Amino acid sequence: MNFVAFSRWDPLHDLLALHERMNRLGPDDPPGWTPAVDLYETADRFVLSIELPGLKRDQIKIELQHDMLTVRGERAVQHEEGARFHRVERGHGPFARTFTLPQPADGDRVQAEFRDGVLTVVIPKLSPASRRVTVD
Repeated sequence: MNFVAFSRWDPLHDLLALHERMNRLGPDDPPGWTPAVDLYETADRFVLSIELPGLKRDQIKIELQHDMLTVRGERAVQHEEGARFHRVERGHGPFARTFTLPQPADGDRVQAEFRDGVLTVVIPKLSPASRRVTVD
């Protein structure tokens, strides 16, 4: 005699399985966190301010390639051994923020300052090349 096993259908189980499959389609990096950013421009430069409390200067990497500015870093979880969390609201782990600048920037004159947990990056704009044309 053959027995057939029946199991109760669980829609939540199917949803979680779908979520897991979709996560495998994305990057392998851990989710990390997203620091708050202000990015504005003036007539001659772009200015990026990004909140990075708890990081040190050597934990921050800034790259400018053509019109793409990327800021990366990682904030480690800081807790005592055996700690039991009741709430976790601060982001931890790696982060990366990339911004496309609407105009070419002068990568040789970029300046960065890190003070009181706020990174400020000043990116001068490239001034358009001008030349005098003589009329013959």
